[in-house]
Amino acid sequence: MSDRLTASDRPDLQAAVQEIAASGWAGVQVRVNDRHGEWTGSAGVRELGSAAPPPTDGHFRIGSNTKTFTATLVLLLVADGLLGLDDPVDDHLPGYGLDRRITVRMLLQHTSGLFNFTGEYYEDGTTAPGIPWQGQEWVDNLLLTYRPEDLVRLALGKPARFEPGTDWSYSNTNYVLARLLVERLAGRPYAEEMHRRILGPLGLTGTLVPDASPELPEPHVHGYYTYRDGEEWRTADVTRSNPSWISAAGDMISTTRDLHLFFSALLGGRLLPAELMAEMRTPHTKFAYGLGLIVEETEAGTLYTHNGGFWGWGALMYGSPDGATTLIASLTTGDARLELPQAAEAFAKVQQTLLPLVFTPKA
Repeated sequence: MSDRLTASDRPDLQAAVQEIAASGWAGVQVRVNDRHGEWTGSAGVRELGSAAPPPTDGHFRIGSNTKTFTATLVLLLVADGLLGLDDPVDDHLPGYGLDRRITVRMLLQHTSGLFNFTGEYYEDGTTAPGIPWQGQEWVDNLLLTYRPEDLVRLALGKPARFEPGTDWSYSNTNYVLARLLVERLAGRPYAEEMHRRILGPLGLTGTLVPDASPELPEPHVHGYYTYRDGEEWRTADVTRSNPSWISAAGDMISTTRDLHLFFSALLGGRLLPAELMAEMRTPHTKFAYGLGLIVEETEAGTLYTHNGGFWGWGALMYGSPDGATTLIASLTTGDARLELPQAAEAFAKVQQTLLPLVFTPKA
């Protein structure tokens, strides 16, 4: 929709954005496209110590929203006939010694059982470390470059969580393998193929695949990472950081405008054939995860989403089944002392605040 709305047109949304910023987030950007038109708003600050508000069109790190882009790119290769969803991944990536039972579908739906290279958290409360991605060690290595092949090999050197296809467990390793599949079959770097097939055709001029570049284009707000170093709390500005540690599982940069355009086009059937869109929307029974897409049942009916987190940043991406209504948000953390459980709870509260204002409950 082209109708631009002002803050006074949607006082409910503006009040919610102000409330979110006041609850401990440094900066908030929100874009809503619905039957009323397009509304954008922001609150908080662009940088700690500054009074300047966040731009409504600022660039931000989208974290695991990247997975929806990556899954779409893989499915475009399926549409081209270059691979099948139920092909063994080992057929296309023979150099890794992958279990022959692991299929392309299992990568995209997180049912491969592969160890998560960022570490595992088991149901009994135990953990298994992966690459350093938190604490002082991560801050000291903000510019360190990881190769996707090395992330995969680290994961394959660890015990699998379960037999392929027998359970569900979120693993970033799946999406780094998806990147390698894209590069092998397309014959070009992942970033180039993403631009050729999705970013360019949709006119997503504010979206990029940074690979190992630590830069964040202007305009942007600053992201901060507050962490415990022994008994002491520290806050680091992590705006400039090398995202190669997460690769195609979460490295992309975008804007609220571009995420709206992408998600609206995807859900509206303008990127994938209907049969592959149906596959993408079909959720696993244990966790409502399709192929790079989360299916969420709400009072407003079925919504589609994939949210993202990256130290210093959070991203929301929600859409109605036809893509006509979308909610996109970027959050930046400040110096609040939130460890992982508290951060997840704070993120959930943002969702609970915004969703009822955008998606109308069914009568």
